[in-house]
Amino acid sequence: MVFDTIMVESAPQTAPVETKVNTSVEFALQVLGGKWKLLIVYHLLENDRLRFGELGRCMPGITQKMLTQQLRDLEADGLVLREVFAQVPPRVEYSLTELGREAKLVLERLCRFGKLAAQHNGVPLATCRLAENADLAAAAD
Repeated sequence: MVFDTIMVESAPQTAPVETKVNTSVEFALQVLGGKWKLLIVYHLLENDRLRFGELGRCMPGITQKMLTQQLRDLEADGLVLREVFAQVPPRVEYSLTELGREAKLVLERLCRFGKLAAQHNGVPLATCRLAENADLAAAAD
């Protein structure tokens, strides 16, 4: 049996987290730092919206526990939206919020840097669409 309603769960409103950072770069690294958060944002940029299992398959080295924690952190920081579809079996999809999509330019440049560094070191890599966008943007500069 399938229901048409969609429930959108937003991160609970909590008091601002007290941080010990001095610059916006430090805060950005606090929000996006670690091994997995940028990869999660990258895959959501590439795919628009993904289910939990699909995200896990995009990152074979991540455990379910770590993926759950990283998604919760990104949701709490306002970068990821978690949508629960009221159907049987239940379906949950993740997508980026407007704030999360703001990381696109950073990731494009990071992809471009990774491509250049890999070429410099003779490491073959698969290309990503974000790197191609960064190449176009760099050519326009």
